[in-house]
Amino acid sequence: MTISILAFDEKTSTYGGAATTGSLCVGGWVLRGDAESGVSASQGSLPSTFWGTDVLARMRGGDSAAVAVDTVVAADPGRAERQLSALDPTGGTGAFTGQNSLGAAGTRSATHVVVAGNLLASDKVLEACLAGFQAAEGALDLRLLAALDAAAHAGGDRRGLLSAALLVVARDRPPLTLRIDHSDTPLSALSDLHRRATQGDYARWTAHVPTLDDPTRAKPFAT
Repeated sequence: MTISILAFDEKTSTYGGAATTGSLCVGGWVLRGDAESGVSASQGSLPSTFWGTDVLARMRGGDSAAVAVDTVVAADPGRAERQLSALDPTGGTGAFTGQNSLGAAGTRSATHVVVAGNLLASDKVLEACLAGFQAAEGALDLRLLAALDAAAHAGGDRRGLLSAALLVVARDRPPLTLRIDHSDTPLSALSDLHRRATQGDYARWTAHVPTLDDPTRAKPFAT
C-alpha cells in the first residue's frame, strides 16, 4: 500500500530512495540502503523487512539488483503478498510484484531509477512518479521529493497519505534519513523537514562527522 522510488545520480555517485503510503511509518518499513550496497524498497500488503536487508547484502556481495531480487524472492513462500525493488552500486535495477498485490500495483523503470507501488489510484501513479523524477532538476534528494509530489497529484495511494520518507546516501557524506511517521500532510511535512535538515547549522554540522570516505573525521564544529 505504497509508492516508492529508488534512484542513482551518476554525476555525484549518490543513491537515494523516497516513499509514501496511506499507513504509518513508511520509512521504517520500506527504505534501506548504504553507499556500498545500494538501496532497496520492500513493501506490499504483508511486507518483509528481511527482504530489504537481504537484497542489500547480496548486492554488496556482488549480485546485480536483478539477480539479488530474484534470489531473495524465490526463497520466500509468502512472496505473493509482497513487493520488492532494488538498485545496486552500479545503478542497475530489479523489481518484483507478488501476484496477490492489491491493485493498482506494479513497477516502472528507466536508467538508474525504479518505481514500485501497490494499492494505487491507478497505473498512472507509477508513470507520474517516474516522469516527475525525470523532469525535475537539482540534487537527487529534490528530484526524489518531486517524484513523490507527482505521484500524489496523479492519485497516489487510494486511501490518501499518512507517512513519507527520504533516504540519501553517498561515500562522501553522512546519510540523510528523514521520516514523517504520521501526518495529515506527510509530503509537505517531509519537504519542510528536508529544508531544515539541509540548511543552517544542522547542515553545516554534517560536514564535520564521519563518512565512508573519511571514517574517522572529527573536525571541530562551533555554532
